[in-house]
Amino acid sequence: MSVSNLLENWSKFRHTHPVEDKGVPDWEAYPSEIKWAMAIDLDACTGCNACSVACYAENNLPVVGKEKYSHGQAMHWMRIERYWDENDGQFVADQGARFLPMMCQQCEAAPCETVCPVGATNHTEDGLNSQIYNRCIGSRYCSANCPYKVRYFNWYDYPSTKDVWPSPLNEQLNPDLTVRGKGVMEKCTFCKQRTYTARNNAKTEGREVKDGDVQTACQEACPAGAISFGNLHDPESRVAKQWQSQQVELAKEKQEKDEKEGNRLRGYRILEELRPYPSVMYLERVRESAV
Repeated sequence: MSVSNLLENWSKFRHTHPVEDKGVPDWEAYPSEIKWAMAIDLDACTGCNACSVACYAENNLPVVGKEKYSHGQAMHWMRIERYWDENDGQFVADQGARFLPMMCQQCEAAPCETVCPVGATNHTEDGLNSQIYNRCIGSRYCSANCPYKVRYFNWYDYPSTKDVWPSPLNEQLNPDLTVRGKGVMEKCTFCKQRTYTARNNAKTEGREVKDGDVQTACQEACPAGAISFGNLHDPESRVAKQWQSQQVELAKEKQEKDEKEGNRLRGYRILEELRPYPSVMYLERVRESAV
């Protein structure tokens, strides 16, 4: 089957949310009190890149440099995409760019999980796409199958490559996270080292994880407060309230608000029509020029 045929007819291959195939709601299919999710307000985002820089520092990402980047060997878990208005085929720069932070969308029906030949990428009980580095064989099938292109192959043995982190920069590496070796796939994890710490702390204190216990590095660094992160199963969490207020539901590939005329809601998910059921909701008001 050709790639073009697969993309054009994808909706025929998957008809329902994957957990519905089990005959029970998702909270019964995956008995967890936590479902991590994110909301990003694009109307507040200024494209400053603080989020992607914080991601580098938090997750021990190496800077590959221009030469390796030009050979398609980029290594970043989060990128800022820029979009410009067009007028008769010409870019209108004076109207300013629109920014969109793009990272792993932590899909409920992740296309990357189904093609891994060794099960190195799988779904966790708290609704994340996990990557097991010491199981990954670097087939890159997951990258080829990801519609968001947010998986990256590690081409070099960065822990021992000269001048990747020259002293004293090696002292700033995050001790809570391993430095990955050559030949594995990498991607955003929603800073799972932070989510695991929050869960362990809550368990030690004999309580449930509450909103605000954990922030992702990108969320913490955002000067505009555009990023929200939390437990979608907690109705009191900010991210759950945002999803609810925007009428965006996790298990639907087409939101009902799309059918209403003149609605003023801003929430949407990217490539919903492919039915990966992403866990990231973006907020942006549709502008007249985009209609």
